[in-house]
Amino acid sequence: MPIVRGCNLPDQLLYDVENHTWYQELGDGTVRMGMTAVATALAGELVAFTPKKVGRGVKAGKSCATIESGKWVGPARAAADGEVVAVNDALVDKPNLANQDPYEIGWMIVLRPEDWDAVKGDLTPGGDVTAKYEAKMDADAFEGCVAAG
Repeated sequence: MPIVRGCNLPDQLLYDVENHTWYQELGDGTVRMGMTAVATALAGELVAFTPKKVGRGVKAGKSCATIESGKWVGPARAAADGEVVAVNDALVDKPNLANQDPYEIGWMIVLRPEDWDAVKGDLTPGGDVTAKYEAKMDADAFEGCVAAG
C-alpha cells in the first residue's frame, strides 16, 4: 500500500487525485466511492455527510454529496456520469467514520457509472498514485496526514 506523507492509499483502488476521491470496482457494473485519507486529513473531523439520494443521477465533475467539517464545507465530485445506487447510511449518522477509516467503513456512495471504461482511464491506479499525490501535496502546501492529525 502506498503511503504518502503518512497518508495511506490502498493500491487496489483507483484515484481521482485532484478531487481526493477513490473508486473500487465492485464487479457488477457499479463502483464504490469515498474520500481519501488525504481528504479527511485536510478537512479535519467531519460533522456532516449529505449524499444524493438513491436513484438520483450524477454528472461527472458535479457533486454526489456534500461534506462538512469544522473548517470546510464542499462537494464530493463524481468522476463519472451515473446513478446513485447505494449510500452509506452509517456515514450519514456518524460522519467521522470517514476520519477513522476512509476506505472501509467510511465509504460514501455506490455509483452505477454510464461509461466507466472511458472514465477509468483518467483515474490513477493505486500502484501509480505516489508521485501524483506528492505533487498535489506540494501544490497545496500540505505536509501530510501525520502533520494534519
